[in-house]
Amino acid sequence: MTINPSIFKSYDIRGVYPNDFNEDVAFAITQAFIKLYNLKKVVLGRDVRESGKSLFNSSLLAFLDAGVNVIDIGVVSTDMFYYAVGSLTVDGGITISASHNPREYNGMNFCRKGADPISSESGLYDIRDLVIKDQSPIKSSKKGSVEKQDVTDNFIKMVTSYVDLSALKPVKIVANGNFGIDVVLLEKAVADFKLPIKIIPLNEKPDGSFPKGPPNPLLPENRKEFLDLILKERADLGVSWDADGDRCFFADEKGNFIEGYFTTAVLAQDLLKKYPGSKVILDPRLVWATTEAIKNAGGIPIVSKPGMTVIAARMKKENAVFGGEMSSHFYFRDNFYRDNGLIPVFLILEMMTKYNKTLSELVSPFTSKYFTPGEINFETHKKDEIIAFFEEKFKDGKIEHIDGVSVEYPNWRLNLRKSNTEPLLRLNLEAKSKKLMEQKKEELVSLIESLS
Repeated sequence: MTINPSIFKSYDIRGVYPNDFNEDVAFAITQAFIKLYNLKKVVLGRDVRESGKSLFNSSLLAFLDAGVNVIDIGVVSTDMFYYAVGSLTVDGGITISASHNPREYNGMNFCRKGADPISSESGLYDIRDLVIKDQSPIKSSKKGSVEKQDVTDNFIKMVTSYVDLSALKPVKIVANGNFGIDVVLLEKAVADFKLPIKIIPLNEKPDGSFPKGPPNPLLPENRKEFLDLILKERADLGVSWDADGDRCFFADEKGNFIEGYFTTAVLAQDLLKKYPGSKVILDPRLVWATTEAIKNAGGIPIVSKPGMTVIAARMKKENAVFGGEMSSHFYFRDNFYRDNGLIPVFLILEMMTKYNKTLSELVSPFTSKYFTPGEINFETHKKDEIIAFFEEKFKDGKIEHIDGVSVEYPNWRLNLRKSNTEPLLRLNLEAKSKKLMEQKKEELVSLIESLS
């Protein structure tokens, strides 16, 4: 069987089903994972995608044939999968998921014991090389066992443990699940702990056909109904997740979508009050607001290459208390250094109560000083050439290569990088005035389009 090596991305596996990623491929990759890590007991889960069940069963068979015992955690969010691997006595695990990609995709996300990530830099490409070279099946004389386990209750106890639930004031939240399971999880938390939270649900029923398009809250076309509903319901805030639930996005009571960049600054500032002097990881796409927030709170900012597995590994290396990306992945030391899509919701609610502020008031110290248009994506086959052109054109600025190319001037800054999960070139910029931001946005977009 020929396996397309391009399905092995920087952080996980993602491919179009069934052309590039199918049941046979899932079986072979699972067995390569077993061979490489000598697994005895694992966690196996999946997201809501339509192809998930048959791919899950194929991966399950690969484990059982090899004599590996499996804890089946069923349909879960990716952060529930991390929690299961981190909290149970297992050697690692797989969740069948393609995160926010369109419905025709599926894939695999891997963990080692303790929810340690497996990325291109820490073993994922070793799995790729092994499965391409050797697809001989492992057949154990003693088959593995399978045990179903529901980790939902313990997961919800963990995410709510970050705050004093008894102090939360009544709020109304528009919660957009993008057809994943996070609205269900939030509703369960509210019911279990009798919280004074009124949920206005949107796209709350799990549905792997994703009837409204790719389940990615960053897409502008996915924001309108969410923001409109906040205004219509006069909600105190909105929260939206991608389909696998490991990223959460906020909107304030005025219907303004809040970039993950600014949410990182707000969360970092508050967590550093609880853990003064700690390190906080951020990504290089947008840095001014987060760096200011971290330094003002007495923390140490560390800029890392982005990515859910890369930042988690850097978090552990640095023993950082928190990490955040502009893509709205938020990482916590006490959550096995992994990202989580529900902990930030409770932290924001606690801050609104503690400081008696609206969400717009919490973010305004940063949104009033630093201006960004949000990430702008380009489909082009000339990604490397365009990045090289930018580096030459803007060589009079301060240049960094943590991820792609970043160029900084006193009043504005850009980052241009290739996507690690999609065939896109991504532009981020920030400026110290809205006028300059708009001007630079027009200039840079025109330049990239002319070079594409």
